[in-house]
Amino acid sequence: MSSTLFRTKKVEQSILDTEEPEHALKKSLSALDLTVFGVGVIIGTGIFVLTGTVARNNAGPAVALAFVVAGVVCALAALCYAEFASTVPVAGSAYTFSYASLGELPAWIIGWDLVLEFALGTAVVAVGWSGYIASLMDNAGWHLPAALGVRDGADGFGFDILAAALVLVLTGILVLGTKLSARVTSLVVAIKVTVVLVVIIAGAFFIKSDNYDPFIPKAQDVPAGDSLQSPLIQLMFGWAPSNFGVMGIFTAASVVFFAFIGFDVVATAAEETRNPQRDMPRGILGSLLICTTLYVAVSIVVTGMQKYTDLSITAPLADAFKATGHPWFAGFISFGAAVGLTTVCMILLLGQTRVFFAMSRDGLLPRFFSHVHPKFKTPHRPTILLGVLIAIVAGFTPLSELAELVNIGTLFAFVVVAIGVIILRKSRPDLHRSFRTPWVPFIPILSVAASLWLMLNLPTETWLRFAAWMALGFLVYFLYGRSHSRLGREAETTVGEVLKPPPNGDPQ
Repeated sequence: MSSTLFRTKKVEQSILDTEEPEHALKKSLSALDLTVFGVGVIIGTGIFVLTGTVARNNAGPAVALAFVVAGVVCALAALCYAEFASTVPVAGSAYTFSYASLGELPAWIIGWDLVLEFALGTAVVAVGWSGYIASLMDNAGWHLPAALGVRDGADGFGFDILAAALVLVLTGILVLGTKLSARVTSLVVAIKVTVVLVVIIAGAFFIKSDNYDPFIPKAQDVPAGDSLQSPLIQLMFGWAPSNFGVMGIFTAASVVFFAFIGFDVVATAAEETRNPQRDMPRGILGSLLICTTLYVAVSIVVTGMQKYTDLSITAPLADAFKATGHPWFAGFISFGAAVGLTTVCMILLLGQTRVFFAMSRDGLLPRFFSHVHPKFKTPHRPTILLGVLIAIVAGFTPLSELAELVNIGTLFAFVVVAIGVIILRKSRPDLHRSFRTPWVPFIPILSVAASLWLMLNLPTETWLRFAAWMALGFLVYFLYGRSHSRLGREAETTVGEVLKPPPNGDPQ
């Protein structure tokens, strides 16, 4: 049984599967499209919200350093993703990479996890977008009925029509074609980046140097607050770092890591890229570099505009401009946040459908979902199914009950991909690698260690949810996936042909 659970799918077979007419995605994306996708999904709630939270609770103005630390952790993983994406240019991201290096069961675990992460993230972002739009509508004098607005957990029937409508519209765009979604994303990302640049440039004129003192606050410099340190750290090591000081920067990094979730979604579009060997590394590393630079610049500006102890937790950028007497900028930023969340929602939905599509093409999920649209060459069946389900979840579930997009699944995928790079270097040194992760195995090992450290900083509840979802995944795999695996069936067919008696009945 162990040999079947860890059977690997050859890279050549994975690439060959992409050439089957009924299961082949249209290759239409360039390096610029991939970079735009990356920037579109990374710049979202994090840059507009998390800056104030971690500045007040953990790092003060040194939140800029926390973004750098989180960016370095992502960069280590990005180097591993870039090698895999250029070597195995197939839809599915970490799922496909795991299948080629670690085996079927680890690949299933990663795929099962990513489907949940992307679905949950899409629903959460859609509800957040609905809140911004409803606020802008209220400012304009347009009011939605309470039963059709954002669910706030109150008793009684309610349906968040804006959140559900956004998911359904984006589902339609993704069905019509990845290139169309890339064009829409390019327009929205241009607006979003413009808003971020306005914050940086305009905010720079309102910086007061006194607000940077102290740059790295000590615990005694600030009022006592609730620690965000995971109980797991205290359980394993018997200590918990201070909210502030140097260790506060690392604690903050585990929080702002949420702001970087999404760059790995770029890898799910490898099969739809015209020149993946060249463009995938550029798209992954380029988008990460751009976003890290913007994050650091925004955090420096906003903590210079307003004392970190006074920053708003819900809308730090907008409220910082209000505090300086420029409320017009606050409305402009709110508009940019609403627009920005649109692309986050779209690309998370795109990433989820591509992972689902890849798993169904391998037989681990029903093959019905692995057929592409005859005209648009997109995986329309899983896109429609998942889009409708997420729209229902986003419409009916109160925001307070929707789990925040947890990063444990992404960090777990980082660990698996980094290990996979080392294993594939040993097992298939003959493969052509257009991009090679430098300093193997040092960089992958460092990526594993950094990812595990941030995972330990996550709340215990996140680990419990992760364990419950994984237990359900094991059940589905052993009841369906293992027996319907395309790789397993092909192996059985091959063995059957070998053992089949010759026509003359001669056992020799």
